[in-house]
Amino acid sequence: MDLAIRLDNNSSLALHQQLYQELRYCILSGRLSPGGRIPSTRSLAKSLGISRTTVTQSYEQLLCEGYLETVVGSGTFVCAQLPDDLLRSTPIESAGKITRPPVKLNQYAITLSNTEDVPRIAEVNAPISFRYGRPAFEEFPIKLWRRLLGRYCSSNLNWLDYSIDPLGYKKLREAIAFYLSSRAVKCEADQVLITNGTQQALNLIVRLLIAPGDIIALEDPGYLSARLIFQTQGAKLLPIAVDESGLLVKELTNYTNEPIRLVYVTPSHQFPTGATLSLPRRLELLAWAQQTGAMIIEDDYDSEYRYGDRPIPALQGLDRSDSVLYIGTFSKVLFPGLRIGYLVLPKSLVALFARAKWLSDRHLPILEQQVLADFIAEGHLERHIRKMRELYDRRRQVLVKALKINFGEKATILGEKAGIHLMVQLHTHISDEEIIKRAAKVGITMMSAAPQYLKPHRTGEFIFGYSELTQQQLVEAIRKLAEIIS
Repeated sequence: MDLAIRLDNNSSLALHQQLYQELRYCILSGRLSPGGRIPSTRSLAKSLGISRTTVTQSYEQLLCEGYLETVVGSGTFVCAQLPDDLLRSTPIESAGKITRPPVKLNQYAITLSNTEDVPRIAEVNAPISFRYGRPAFEEFPIKLWRRLLGRYCSSNLNWLDYSIDPLGYKKLREAIAFYLSSRAVKCEADQVLITNGTQQALNLIVRLLIAPGDIIALEDPGYLSARLIFQTQGAKLLPIAVDESGLLVKELTNYTNEPIRLVYVTPSHQFPTGATLSLPRRLELLAWAQQTGAMIIEDDYDSEYRYGDRPIPALQGLDRSDSVLYIGTFSKVLFPGLRIGYLVLPKSLVALFARAKWLSDRHLPILEQQVLADFIAEGHLERHIRKMRELYDRRRQVLVKALKINFGEKATILGEKAGIHLMVQLHTHISDEEIIKRAAKVGITMMSAAPQYLKPHRTGEFIFGYSELTQQQLVEAIRKLAEIIS
């Protein structure tokens, strides 16, 4: 029997291991068929020119693993049923699909089905995209991040079996509490809940504090994803207009129809207009919340990036009645894949939210939390933000200048003093859809502000995210845009 077995005397692998692998391959490939007899150890050793002991060792390993079996007086045979076959499921012949009644959905699922489509991350093939809310990835200190990651991956593997408080890794919560002190946020580490981005923070808030039919007031225009979360929980939405000083608090105080349970605001850099909620309006909003018992969700969106003006203290730091739930994220400061956010809670709500978080997903992966805690505690985050603020400021100035040169009075620029996007009103008779279509033909992806509105609104408003684009790309894109609109 010629099995075409090849052995290499120069290999680092012992001969009996090489022979074992060759024989196992012969069995699995069918050259040695199930139930078939195999050569004796003496004859195989002679044909291969190796010792009988080597062959015996190989056979013994195959016997132990269930590939061979011995029959007294007859010899050694390939097992009729191989161990690899035992790991495969037995195919079941299909008898045709059985129809069944539709799955019965609960009220949440029904509401979700009837809600406008959840935004999806679209593939952007255009050379230039004005997507917003994305950092400049090429500037992220990846080597530093790898080094911090290596502290926990190289030798210390305790994180593999690490179960933590549902509030999150304590050193990270301590680092966040210290970091937020620069925003005049007053909190201890035990008031910080680590979340899977701002989306989970909003979900927890609404699940615990809102019943179907409750009223949530929110900025209009405002953050679409937050609006969808509120809608799917069955809340009634009360759109409140914004101007250059942020939310029109007077519209809240003048609303007397039904009690408002929650107000959602982005006071540092209102999305998408870029307005900053003025200090008088902040104090007016807090006084109204204290009088009515409503809670305020303060989404401190883009608070890290201000250009020129000094930041106004966070609502949470001005609050004296525990009326503010403060949320933030590191996804836009570092990179979206990090998915680490935080929720600062009044002390009276910490235990309840911790229990809900535990039932939801226990806690976020520990490794990323450990690395981020070190990144903040050692000052790397503040240095990175300073560096990125300078970069984004340069890109912002280039974009503003290009818009003024190419459009003049035909474009009104909003929100240029903060954040990493601008909102621009283009004064043209051309429809938003046509502008987007024309831009796509010249390799530019435009982002309309229309989906962010609840009430009827004016056309021609676009969001220009500039953080990912070079100065040259910004100048070229605005030049092309002016040509297709003129």
